[in-house]
Order: sequence, then structure tokens, then C-alpha cells
Amino acid sequence: MSRTKRLAALTTLLLATTAGVNAAEVFNRVASFPVALNNAEAKATSSEIITATDDGMMLIYSDSPAGGIGFVDITDAKAPKAAGFMDMGGEPTSVTVIGAKAYVAVNTSESYVAPSGKLVVVDIASKSVDGEFDLGGQPDSIAHNKDNTILAIAIENERDEDLNDGALPQLPAGYVVLVTLTDGAVTEDGIKKVEVTGLSEIAPEDPEPEFVAFNDADEVAVTLQENNWVAIIDAKTGTVTGGFSAGEAGVSGVDTKKDGRIDFSADKKPVPREPDAVKWLDNDRLITANEGDWNGGSRGFTIFGRDGAVQFDSGNMLDVSAAQMGHYPDFRNKKGVEPEGLEVAAFGAERYFFVAEERSSLIGMFKDTGAEPELVQYLPSGISPEGLIAIPARNLLATANEVDLREDGGVGSHVMLYELAEGEAAYPSIISDLDADGHPIGWAALSGAVADAEKPGVFYAVSDSVLSGAPAIYTIDATATPAHITSKVVVSRNGDAAQKLDLEGITLDGKGGFWLANEGDAAKLVPHALLHVDAEGAIVGEAGLPVDLLAGQTRFGAEGVAAVGTGDEQVLWVAMQREWKDDAKGMVKLLAYTPATKTWGAVHYPLEAAPEGGWVGLSEITVHGDYAYIVERDNQIGDKAGLKAVYRVKLSEMVPAALDGELPVVTKELVRDLLPDLKTGNGYVLDKVESLAIDADGNGYVITDNDGTDDSSGETMFIPLGAL
Repeated sequence: MSRTKRLAALTTLLLATTAGVNAAEVFNRVASFPVALNNAEAKATSSEIITATDDGMMLIYSDSPAGGIGFVDITDAKAPKAAGFMDMGGEPTSVTVIGAKAYVAVNTSESYVAPSGKLVVVDIASKSVDGEFDLGGQPDSIAHNKDNTILAIAIENERDEDLNDGALPQLPAGYVVLVTLTDGAVTEDGIKKVEVTGLSEIAPEDPEPEFVAFNDADEVAVTLQENNWVAIIDAKTGTVTGGFSAGEAGVSGVDTKKDGRIDFSADKKPVPREPDAVKWLDNDRLITANEGDWNGGSRGFTIFGRDGAVQFDSGNMLDVSAAQMGHYPDFRNKKGVEPEGLEVAAFGAERYFFVAEERSSLIGMFKDTGAEPELVQYLPSGISPEGLIAIPARNLLATANEVDLREDGGVGSHVMLYELAEGEAAYPSIISDLDADGHPIGWAALSGAVADAEKPGVFYAVSDSVLSGAPAIYTIDATATPAHITSKVVVSRNGDAAQKLDLEGITLDGKGGFWLANEGDAAKLVPHALLHVDAEGAIVGEAGLPVDLLAGQTRFGAEGVAAVGTGDEQVLWVAMQREWKDDAKGMVKLLAYTPATKTWGAVHYPLEAAPEGGWVGLSEITVHGDYAYIVERDNQIGDKAGLKAVYRVKLSEMVPAALDGELPVVTKELVRDLLPDLKTGNGYVLDKVESLAIDADGNGYVITDNDGTDDSSGETMFIPLGAL
């Protein structure tokens, strides 16, 4: 077995065990804090780099778009509180804490060619500025040594990515600033500039320092990301004492095409690692997160000796894990999950490191063994985690997640907290196995599900247009914890992956095949239709919606399909998401299609009131016993979410009328409010509950749609509801 496949197999084993078996200790998320609570007037807020006070009771994060730093009181880690915001008079890029003071690196640049910045010293208790000191250029990372006597600041003087395709050199060059503290105080005499030009093999005249980190010997490792170099500086003397090229790495068994399918059969040619974050594992070993911001990005992390010898490279491990958890960013194939942030900390007798994956929105946790690291677990974070801080004395980890999508109706930036304790890992709740070739069964955006007619705990699900290049039907085994996607078949037409599909619902045809609901969009030439497929996913029939009905169409079409009866008596009920132009406000159609006669009818379903600025619609329909069970939800996320629920309608009431007449209105009954279920993961409430299935034993399960990590955290919740 190749090393790549061996790592993938180990990843599968790890994911299958940490989320269901009692482990000695695991991390679980205990709280999420929306940083907008600290600055309600700001149009956009963010949390990027995060640190903690010495007692571990307060978090402080940099908020670049709002131009300040935010404070979060975590005295009760499970109930974090807003603790204030301070304007920094510029764009804070990083923050660190020593004792009662926070030291903030602030970018004040007018342009790329005229960079400037300052170091701001903040008294934490009074939230006042003690002093400001010119840094001479645009800062990025800041760190302090173990003895709290020296600060190191990376002065990046970053390039203009739109100038000459971002190619180097673009002067002025960057450098490193060392600040020797006197009883915690900064003085002008204590500030020293350390040049790092002439070191790298790539654009040595234009170094762009990105990240700094101290070891216990007061040595500073600094990454020059675009230069693909790591320099080592003796902080006591201010001299460069070592360094090495980060080198190149090729990756086998990855997805390299942005084509709406997840296919890990390709190899990526060697590229510069271009490391972002760097941390010391001890005084002789360093770890880098190889984001790659220009020509590189090898999709993983690397452990180096101080001489630059590669002791371990993660290869495709992070990408494989993300694909198995539905977090793989197919839209970002050039650099995969894009590792960016790092943290290293000892919890008890064990030393761990944490890797923040910007594009998959996962945190990988590894045990440092001194040799090949041991994958421990993955943690779900908010969108685009960048900063991490461990608080071992309180068994806590905090992450800062930078993206703010509120202006577009999405979720804002969050700080998230995790606690190490005995118990079971809550995440992931669903993973995929490896296929026959040893590659992950790629999946995302599960948008509809149906239970096997005879096997309890077995389901079939479809993915929506996020994976339009390979629309698929997945088999899910929910008798395991986490649930496992054990296989998939691609929906095909004439032997090729079917095009122009946005699958939102699935039901059994009673003959070993399936009926699929395709949500249309006239603007994209995607038809509103029901597709009949065999067990291998081949389309064997299609039923388009009636022409007269399509006259009132919108893009909010079929979201679920359920079968009632068998043979010539079978009727397919289709849940339409929202009102069409011929519907009264607050009324949405449940369409009925009889395959034997190819006829259509409908009833009206009454929707709950829509929230201000939002809408309410249907996401799923399934049939069990004498009822049709329907998911009704709003389109709101986070603290704005108000309606995520399961209702039921008696089948005896669902007597379809002709589409050209008045439709009867059915009576619905609330079965379950899903908001408490969606809050069990201690993240923000996800907006898209899109699948509901009830198995042969009468147990219900709901699944959320993760949108394939595009403007999404990538989290999928597979929630057992018990007997309905």
C-alpha cells in the first residue's frame, strides 16, 4: 500500500472511531460567539488572530475590517460574553498578550508602495492605549518569547496581487522588528530592525515576512511566504543565524479540477510549499502550514528540522479528511483545503498541534510523537478559521473565523470555543468511506434523502448542483456512529454524468430504482422535472412539469419527492419550495404525479409567516404510515433563524385537484421543532435543513445541506430524531 493510501486509510479509521467510541479525552465545541456583538454599528466585523489573557479568562482578537480589537469574556466558557471593542486607528493584523498589556500590530499603509504601521500597547483592564510606536512598514504577525521580554513582529510590506500578476519583486522589502521590553514597557531604544534580504532563492531582494514564532531558546522562526523560505533569528542579538528553503512538494491522490465533481485520482505536480504560519514543536523542530498564496500551496503541513530537513509532510491527508467529511472545497482545487493557521500546546502529558484549514473550515488536531504525528480528531469551525489559541490550564481551545457574510444574508464572523474532556467526539456525524481505489467517496450538499424500505438505518441521499459534474445517489449506513456513506452511483444519461441537474429530493420507485426531484432554473436552462433512474443511477424516464404550470414558475421549485402506493396506483408527491406566481401568498403547492397515467394534480400547503427580509418554504417531504412528513423552514441562519420544523399532513386529506382550478388547503400539525436539535453542536444555527427520512423502524433522521463550503462552514449535521 502506498504512503498516500495508507494515510487515507488511517484517516478513515480515525474518523470512524473518534466520533462514536468513548475516548479518554476529546475536544468538543462548547460555545460560539458572534463578534458583531462587540461592535453592533460596524458594517462588517471579523475575528482573525486571537489570543488570551494569562489567566485564560479573556480572549482578544484582531478585527481588520472594523479597525480594532475585540474582547470576549470567557469566565464561563460555555457562555462567552461581549467585553468591548477598541478602535486602533488602522487595520490590526495581529495581537499578543503579556500580563496586563496587549500588544497590537496595526497596518496604517496608504498604499503598497508606501507601507506603514505601528505597535499599539493596550492596558487590558482599562481598555486604554498606553503608547504607540512606529514600525516603519506594514506589519503582519506578532509574537512574544517565553520570558515575556521580547516581541517579534513580521513587517511584510505585502505585494500588490493585481500588479503584474502579483509577481515579485515589489519593493519596498519587508523585514522583522524585535522589541526588547523593560518591565513590559516598550521604548524607542528597545526597537531593532532585522533585515532578511539576500536569504531566499526566490526574489531575495524582496522578502515578505508572514509569520513569526519563538522557541524556548529565544530564537524566532519567520516565514517568508512568497519567497518560500524560513529564516531563523537569534532574538537576543538580532542576527539571522539560520534558515532554509521550504522546498517543493508534489501531492498524489488529490482533486485538481474545478469541475463540479470530487475526484481524488489525480496527482499535483511539485509546487513551492509557500508556508504561512510556523510554530516550533521544540527547539530543533518546526511545523509550517503550507497555504501557498502565490505560485505554491502543497495542501498540507510539514515538519522540518532546524536545518530544513523534511521530517514529515502530510501529503494529501488534510484533503482526504475534508472530502470524507463533506468539507472539500471543489471550487478551490488549486490549493485544496488551504492550511493557514497553527497552534502548538501541551495538554497534560500530551503535546498537540492544531492546523486551521481556511477553505474547508476544519481544525485538524494531531499528537506530536516526535516522529510521524498521530491524527487525533477534526473540529468544525466557522467560515475560514485563521487564528487559534490554546488555553491548557482550562482545557480550552479557541478559534477565530474571519468571514462576515451578513451583508449577503449569511452568517457573521464567530469566535468558537472547544473543551477537552472525557466523552465522545460529537463531530463528524457523517463521513464517507474510501472507494475500491483507496480514494475518498467525495460528497457535499446532501439535499434529499429516503429510507430503505426494509433495512432499518439505511438511507439513500442525493447531492444538489454544488456537485453538478457528478450528480449522485449515496448509500448511508446510520447503524454506525458516525453514519457512513458506503457507496455512491452517479446519475447518468446515455452513459455519461447527467447535466443540468439540481437534485433536491429522492424516493423509492418500488422496483429497485428511484424517482428524483430536480429543481429547475429557467435562467440556467435547468428543467423542473421528476427523473426516474434505475439502481445504477441511469435515467430511464423523465416527467417534466406541465406547460401551463410552468407559466408561473420561479427558480424555487421541487425540494422533495415521496411515493404513496405501488404499481399503477403509485402517486408521487412533490414539495415545492416557495409560492409560484399563480399561488396566493403563504400558499405553496404539493404536486401529485401519477406515473401510470402521466397526470398531475395538487393541493395547497399553508406556510408559516415569513420573517422580515426573509422567506419561508418547504425543504423535504417523506411518507410514513398515514402521514406525509414535511420540513418547513425559513432561510435565516445563526441567531436570526426562527423556523426549522417538521410538520405532518394526513394522507387522507391529500386529495389532488386539477391544476387549473381552486386547490384544496390541507391541515398541518407540528411534529417537531428542530431548532433545539440544530443547537446541540454549539455552533450557530445552520439554515438549510434539507433532508428528512423515516426508516423501516419508524425512526426519523434529518440532514443539513452544507453548500459545499462555498460561503459556508461546510458543517453537515446528521441528526437522529427517534420515533416520530
